[in-house]
Amino acid sequence: MKILYILTGLGVLAMLAEIFRFKKFLFPKVLLGLLLAIAAAVWDWNTNIHYYNNMLTFDNYALLFSIVICATAFLWVLSSQDFFSNASNQTDYYALSLFALCGAVIMVSYTNLLMLFLGIEILSIPIYVLAGSRKDDLSSNESALKYFLMGAFATGFLLFGITLVYGACGTFDLGVLGTYIGSPESITSWRGPGGETLLFAGILLILIGMSFKVAAVPFHFWTPDVYQGAPTPVTAFMSTIVKTAAFAAFLRLFMSCFVGYASLWNDIIWTLAALSILLGNITAVYQSNVKRMLAYSGISHAGYMMLAILTSGDMSSGAVLYYSAAYSVASIGAFAVLAIVEQHTPSLPSPKGKEEGVQPSPFGTAGGRERSSGGGGIDSFTGLSKRNPLLAFSMTISMLSLAGIPPLAGFFGKYYLFSSALQSGYVWLVLIAVLGSLIGVYYYLKVIIKIYSPPQPSQRDGDESSKLLSFGQPKVASEALGWSITILIFLTIALSLLLGIFPDLIIRLI
Repeated sequence: MKILYILTGLGVLAMLAEIFRFKKFLFPKVLLGLLLAIAAAVWDWNTNIHYYNNMLTFDNYALLFSIVICATAFLWVLSSQDFFSNASNQTDYYALSLFALCGAVIMVSYTNLLMLFLGIEILSIPIYVLAGSRKDDLSSNESALKYFLMGAFATGFLLFGITLVYGACGTFDLGVLGTYIGSPESITSWRGPGGETLLFAGILLILIGMSFKVAAVPFHFWTPDVYQGAPTPVTAFMSTIVKTAAFAAFLRLFMSCFVGYASLWNDIIWTLAALSILLGNITAVYQSNVKRMLAYSGISHAGYMMLAILTSGDMSSGAVLYYSAAYSVASIGAFAVLAIVEQHTPSLPSPKGKEEGVQPSPFGTAGGRERSSGGGGIDSFTGLSKRNPLLAFSMTISMLSLAGIPPLAGFFGKYYLFSSALQSGYVWLVLIAVLGSLIGVYYYLKVIIKIYSPPQPSQRDGDESSKLLSFGQPKVASEALGWSITILIFLTIALSLLLGIFPDLIIRLI
């Protein structure tokens, strides 16, 4: 619970920074606060304390996922320093981000369905605002509107499902729910013959609502446009922290409560996982914008993580925890490099012959659908190895980790998930997942090939983007990238390697 108090206090501190004129010191305070939150979670290890009449439980499962979320947030804040420092309302951005983290922590520690609903809303509402934070950009406005409408729609399914489950069992408590659902005759005798029907309908509606949150096919339609239109740091937040919290909540609910009716939802999740893996990877192959490519990639990774929900074995929690950590580290590294490339890549004119009117930002433009290169297009990575070898190497490590190439962390994340599914007898689904991984290698390698291709003529001529990304002397590199981005790059590279070399450091903790 200390971790929740610390994050809430940081959010309040960010709101007061404008009034008391210390917002220029907010960046190091937030980084220090996140480290303190991680330390508090480590301090609470093995305590398993219940709060608020057993509505929140900070057991080891919740603490480990909270540590992953806060560590990812630490990396994300490092990557977003310029975004915060150049925004006129930076204190609002800090506060919204920190309160969203509070919602994420509630989602991984809830033991009551009402707290699940509150956690999702506390997490989602600030992200709706952040997605539309670039108010003069139509793509950002469209992103926020789509995310809000689809999020509200998914929340309606979730809330209706929770209502039906309560109607069948008469409680929101996960422990009591698990007891009733573990003995189906109690539902029939207590609520009458219709109790089981209510329970079936409630489970299916909750499954639909959670599938929206994790962007599983066919509930993924909002993802590509929202990811592309939102500011790049916000996209990175949604791709990592939001997904980690959603899957931790998804797994806790179906492992602790609904496992007694696994025959009802097993085939559904099997189908959702297979469709997410295949459609996400196949569609990503045809994307020319890296943001959209990473959006479809995220859909496929959601399919991989749904394997753990199917298996519900001893390895499931550890596999999802490890995969979330590996995926988050690689994604933060990829989005950080993408943001820098967007900043220093000239935008192409729209089909109407006019430059897109997007306010200049250290994190580039959101990138409209009409743009095929520049502003995050895959061609903007051409020759990056010559312009900045450090960024090129960082992006290469991130792409290889997401593709699942050994000895990086992404490989062992898939290995543990696939092993758990094989032990549970899901051979065909694992074969589909392997096929999807092979397809994923293709589009990740497309980015790497562009990175190490010869520079474009304009880049060889010494234009402004080439100068800004020039590595040259160490002094010039630090000025071009900034100390926070430089630290982030080294951290993501080191973590991708260390997690891959020592996977047992995380997988055995749960």
